[in-house]
Amino acid sequence: MRPMLMTALSACIGLLPAAISTGIGSQVQRRWRPCVGGMLIGPVIMLVVVPALQTLFLDWRASRREPALHEDEPDLAEI
Repeated sequence: MRPMLMTALSACIGLLPAAISTGIGSQVQRRWRPCVGGMLIGPVIMLVVVPALQTLFLDWRASRREPALHEDEPDLAEI
């Protein structure tokens, strides 16, 4: 988690001057603004939202699963 956040943060800090510039030629560099925002939001989504959705989906799937026909069959969630 730490290397991923450090990489995204260093890239955002490096592009920040280009994203907030107002001088001559800044119209070309303003295109970096969404890119900087995406680099900040992307790791948060991958580290927080995706695992939360996975947990919700697995819990939902486990609640819908039918009980095993035989008692000696292993539970697939425990493997």
